[in-house]
Amino acid sequence: MTAILIDTNVLVYLFDLAEPHKQEHALQVVRALELNQKGCLCVQNLSEFVRATTRTSTPMLTASEAMQQAQNFIEAFPIYPLTSRIVIEAIHGMRDYSLAYYDAQIWACAKLHEIPLIFSEDFQDGQMLEGVRFVNPFAENFQLEKWM
Repeated sequence: MTAILIDTNVLVYLFDLAEPHKQEHALQVVRALELNQKGCLCVQNLSEFVRATTRTSTPMLTASEAMQQAQNFIEAFPIYPLTSRIVIEAIHGMRDYSLAYYDAQIWACAKLHEIPLIFSEDFQDGQMLEGVRFVNPFAENFQLEKWM
């Protein structure tokens, strides 16, 4: 069974009322990954999720709601820790592939844990870096069934 790392943007769209189409699509993707036991997260995803959904003057979630949702994600998916090896591998991703540092950390987590797919809209759709493929679940040609 192929694991798929769910990037933060997919999680945030679950609560983004300004993007109803992406919100509905994110819900379908996350539900399918949970039901098929294919999804996973890293600690960074949880941290970025809380920050992104609570940071503005009109936040998507209150701190209490964000805490509950983080707990729901923890119960639904395996969570990979942020380690010193991931930090060093992320720097390699910055240096060799010109990734932004926090994007490189997501890639490094997937690479070091042998997770071959990352669902994210933050990378070039279909790009492959050292055995990790990036798939944009919001792309026009995305077919969820293909990955389940």
